[in-house]
Amino acid sequence: MTLRLTEIFFSLQGETRTVGLPTVFVRLTGCPLRCSWCDTEYAFSGGSLWTLDEVMAEVRQYGAHHVTVTGGEPLAQPECLPLLLALCDAGHEVSLETSGALSLAEVDPRVIKVMDLKAPDSGEVHRNRYHNLDHLLPHDQVKFVIASRKDYDWARLQCDQHRLQERVSEVLFSPAHETLSPRELAEWILADRLRVRLQVQLHKYLWNNEPGH
Repeated sequence: MTLRLTEIFFSLQGETRTVGLPTVFVRLTGCPLRCSWCDTEYAFSGGSLWTLDEVMAEVRQYGAHHVTVTGGEPLAQPECLPLLLALCDAGHEVSLETSGALSLAEVDPRVIKVMDLKAPDSGEVHRNRYHNLDHLLPHDQVKFVIASRKDYDWARLQCDQHRLQERVSEVLFSPAHETLSPRELAEWILADRLRVRLQVQLHKYLWNNEPGH
């Protein structure tokens, strides 16, 4: 069994509930979506083939507890599922960063799923797979990348309609980098007293989104 990977690297988690924690990132190649604000277009194609054993050996050398499987869209490769299983069996706390456009039904329940709901300005709102909400567990997280007031109002409506705060541990509102001011988004959240977590992408402030960080 082989997986096509763009990179494996060790860095600080830049987002989600574990922001700031040392984490190994396994970035799988390929994505069926083309979000307007995407910052990992270099992972759409290319990459190299790794066996599962090679991936596990590379992860193991960093000695980290936290592992994030990301992309691209990692679930576009069926081999992502046995990778997640192997990482959990090895004792890691594993998170999966996914667009939400592909089924989550077979993801190991030990994995912390960080699922996007794509807002209108992404250009991919029609790709949201709302049945995936039924596969979210209390330790999972839902993320909205917000580029405008229209996106914010849409995201707030999704929170209400789907009772997201009751389904998952965190609802994350993230401003699209260099498109929406984090301060402006913070002011909207405070004005509406939303029970969401504002997140900025730590890695972009530390390393300017360089590959390998």
